[in-house]
Order: sequence, then C-alpha cells, then structure tokens
Amino acid sequence: MKNEKDNLEELFNRFENQWDIQELNPDHQMDFLQKLNKKEPKKRYWFVTAIAASIVLMLGVSLFYKNEKPKEFKFASKETKRTDSIFNILIDNELVKLKEKNSPENQQIIDDAMKQMKTFDADYQKIINELQKNGENKQIIYAMISNLQTRISFLQTVLKRIEDNEKLKNTSNEKTL
Repeated sequence: MKNEKDNLEELFNRFENQWDIQELNPDHQMDFLQKLNKKEPKKRYWFVTAIAASIVLMLGVSLFYKNEKPKEFKFASKETKRTDSIFNILIDNELVKLKEKNSPENQQIIDDAMKQMKTFDADYQKIINELQKNGENKQIIYAMISNLQTRISFLQTVLKRIEDNEKLKNTSNEKTL
C-alpha cells in the first residue's frame, strides 16, 4: 500500500506544472442554462420519411414478386403451364434430395451435376424464349417436355450414383484372414 502511495505522489510531482487550472467564466452556469432552455423548432421530417419508406417497401415487394416467378409464360396454354409446373415440382424435389446427399465424398459429383443443370436451364430458357416469340407448336412443346424429362432423369441418375457410392463405401467385399 505504501508503495502505491509513493507511486501516486511521484506521478503528481512529475505532472505538477502541467495541470489545467483555468477557472470557468462566472457566467458559465447562466450561459449553460440559457442554451438548455433555448428551444429549437423541431423539424418534422416524419411525413417525408414515411413516404420514402413506403416507396422503398413497395419497390422491395415488387422486386421480390418479380424475381419469384421468372418463368411465367405469356403465350402458353393452360396445359403447357400445368405441364411445366408439374415437371418443375418434380425437378425441385430431386434437387432437394440431391442437396440432402451433400457430403465431402459427394461434393464433386454434386458440383458437376449442378453445372450440367445450369446447361439444361440455359437450353430450357432458349426453348421458353422461342415459345414466347413464336407461340406454341408441336416441336417447341416436344423440346420443352424433352428438356424437363432429361433433367429429371439426369438428377435421378446422379442420385443413384451417389447411393451406389455410399453402399460401396459401407459394404466390404474383402475378407480378412
């Protein structure tokens, strides 16, 4: 304790002539109270802010819904839309199954499959653009259905390959002596 007291005294002695000893203006308290009591008119930007927030909200919602349905057909019949919807649900289910199988051992297969799916998606988008441009005809509908079937078949093949790899990993065909 004595050592700490000596250290403090030594510190105060070292800074003895460096202290700020300026005294406050005698009217300092009065100036402070005047500034405190001075009421500045409150600026009311809440109305402008509310309008701006509403516009931002509407833009956000419209962008969300616009991105939610990028494959909407302008010139497609109900049957074509229904067929597309059914196939896309099946494809989405297969993609979910594929993502569930994601593991370090399967990562390369899944990455390659997703690259191939992007190729299928690009081809499908070309078919949809052709459908919207020229309207429905047998060739375009056949190409659309063929693309959707190919995607489903491809995903099922990838899933089967992953399952076969997992079975091979889990079963031992070698006998130890």
